[in-house]
Amino acid sequence: MAVSIMLRRKGDAVMVGIVEGFEGELCRIEVNGRIMDVPRSRVGNGVRPGDVVELKDGIWLVNRQKTEARGKEIKKLMDEVWED
Repeated sequence: MAVSIMLRRKGDAVMVGIVEGFEGELCRIEVNGRIMDVPRSRVGNGVRPGDVVELKDGIWLVNRQKTEARGKEIKKLMDEVWED
């Protein structure tokens, strides 16, 4: 799933990324194909590896709807690969 800056409303860009994992006090987030190391203090509670996150007011918060859609797409692709 490609990740890019998405427009929410005219003139209001939202940065979107996928959580790759955690290392110590850092959260690794992939944004536009690049990994960013973000302090855990700037990541919302309950964020897990694989979640789709959006930067809102300086904090990376999980977007449950996009995370669920991404999971379904990955499952669909895996099912296609493993068909007999």
